Amino acid sequence: MKKMITRRNFLKAAGVSAAALGLAACGGSSSSTASSAASSTAASSTAAKADGKVYYLNFKPEQDQDWQDLAAEYTKETGVPVTVVTAASGQYETTLMSEMEKSEAPTLFQVNGPVGLANWKDYCYDLKDSQIYGELTSDSFALKDGDAVAGIGYVIESYGLIANKTLLKKAGYTVEDIQSFDDLKKVAEDITARKDELGFAAFTSAGMDGSSDWRFKTHLANLPIYFEYQADGINSTDAIKGTYLDNYKAIFDLYINNSTCAPADLSGKTGTDSENEFLNGKAVFFQNGSWEYSALSAKYSDDEMTMIPIYIGVGDEANQGLCTGTENYWCVNKDAAPEDIQATLDFMYWCVTSDKGTQAMANDMGFVIPFKKAAESPNLFVKVDKELTAAGKTPVSWNFTTMPSEQWKNDVGSALTAYAAGTGDWEAVKTAFVDGWAKEAALNG
Repeated sequence: MKKMITRRNFLKAAGVSAAALGLAACGGSSSSTASSAASSTAASSTAAKADGKVYYLNFKPEQDQDWQDLAAEYTKETGVPVTVVTAASGQYETTLMSEMEKSEAPTLFQVNGPVGLANWKDYCYDLKDSQIYGELTSDSFALKDGDAVAGIGYVIESYGLIANKTLLKKAGYTVEDIQSFDDLKKVAEDITARKDELGFAAFTSAGMDGSSDWRFKTHLANLPIYFEYQADGINSTDAIKGTYLDNYKAIFDLYINNSTCAPADLSGKTGTDSENEFLNGKAVFFQNGSWEYSALSAKYSDDEMTMIPIYIGVGDEANQGLCTGTENYWCVNKDAAPEDIQATLDFMYWCVTSDKGTQAMANDMGFVIPFKKAAESPNLFVKVDKELTAAGKTPVSWNFTTMPSEQWKNDVGSALTAYAAGTGDWEAVKTAFVDGWAKEAALNG
């Protein structure tokens, strides 16, 4: 009998809000312009009919076509039908809830970590005896529910400040001049002071619509959370203190006051606006991640851009690396037909072990995958992360997987938007961050 999603679980999973709903992550990349879920079924007229089938609900709009192509290749080789549906930017959780209620529900879906798993663990097939689990390079990439392996991390990504080295040089600087928040502030404010003369701004617009606000309410918010966890020796909490919210304010202020547009205009700015500003040479810095490489490398060579850490004036900045981690865990629907479960497990294994699968994930999708047969990624930003780590820099871990709910993210995003527009104050951001965290964490209990 099919399980029903209760109203309580709906509220926990979706974080009902007037703001856009969905897992805030690289899946909302500004390179995606999807406005609704897109789907296609890989098929082959020459392949033999298979017993099972795969339905993958993809989280990452920027890799939609890559997954469609890879699914088609798998069907061509094996005869197994693979349907890939890609949720629109910011709408994964609501799309997942809708699709799971259907008779033909996804056989392969994803969660963003422990908080996301809490909402979906009853649907997760135990992967501890699967072939793909045995291919992980580290058990730390397995998402566990007690002794069960509920999810498998399938991609490691990095984010930071993408920099146009050519424009930075035109302004009289190099990336070596930026080793701390104070350095970044000095460079950004100098560029702003000469904006008309130079013809470009320091930062792309910090757009706060649903296609872009995840960069600030989730990815930027990760920094004060990370440093608080480091200071307190913890990796999760039900009561964030907000120790470094003044630093969060400082970096957000730097973004919005040294940008391509006035702070009051940010509520209407999209992720695509920000990406295009960078592509068109309108700004030096663009906060985003390694998933942007494909879009940006179409315009810029590897010699013309790089990625630097997001400094907020906390910790050992001289030894800080990029923000590197994952919030992308594959889960298999245990309520699917047995033959579909097996077909899904076989597809996952093929993706991370075959030449075609690993090459597609590395070259087409730009992924670093945590599996033994992974292909080397040509992604510049992945290489920068490796170089910084090899040089002794400490990556900033992804702690936003411990954020208590989507509602919390949306409330922080709304407060940031009002603050930038001048219709709200920073105290409201603090309240949403600290009091909102405790409120949403209590609901999870």
